[in-house]
Amino acid sequence: MKDTETLYQHGTLALLVPGLFDGTITTKELLHHGDTGIGTLAGLDGEVIIVDGQAFQAGADGSVNTVNGDATMPFASVHTFDNQLPKTPLAAMTMPAFTTWLQTTAGLKNAFAGIVMTGIFNRVHVRVAPKQTKPYPPLTTATAAQPEFTRENVQGTVVGYFAPALYAGATVGGFHLHFISDDHQFAGHLLDFTVMTGEVTAQVLPNLMLHLPTDNADFMKADIELSGLNDAINEAEK
Repeated sequence: MKDTETLYQHGTLALLVPGLFDGTITTKELLHHGDTGIGTLAGLDGEVIIVDGQAFQAGADGSVNTVNGDATMPFASVHTFDNQLPKTPLAAMTMPAFTTWLQTTAGLKNAFAGIVMTGIFNRVHVRVAPKQTKPYPPLTTATAAQPEFTRENVQGTVVGYFAPALYAGATVGGFHLHFISDDHQFAGHLLDFTVMTGEVTAQVLPNLMLHLPTDNADFMKADIELSGLNDAINEAEK
């Protein structure tokens, strides 16, 4: 039986803050733990969106690329989508209205949840982290200037997570959402959207499996400064 109650997370957003961007898990290994999720490639190279067991990368040049099994990631979150859960229909809504409504409707506060929404969007606004090279800069420097893209009248899928504020640092507290169009021509980290019509599944995930890159020497010896940690994550992820 498939495990539909566990969020598997490789790495933490906290380890990205000082610039630990080396890939420390292969896509093939990651997909053993789930078929739906988000992440970034080695070197902070774009935004990863995983749908139906297939990983895609939104590149900083606006392209969308299939990710092969040997590609590595420093940070990623996946879960197994439970297609037996009900899908809640929704009508015209902005992204802030959607997250407020979903948090209230699904009772999202102190538990993790996987979010999958399909729909037709009037407008979608995304950004994409540009690839970095060694020596890697801190996360806030790497994400200070990120390409942004907008698409109107697009059909696609929102994938991501809600995380309790208690776990900020391991991940970002609140919502962390990515988008990919059905034609796989447009994708990225969501900044804003207006959905015309769609349906959403909020899958509560009572188990968190956190996998750390203990075979990575830079991670094992890194001094991660706690002061300002969440501010840095929120600045990079906004």
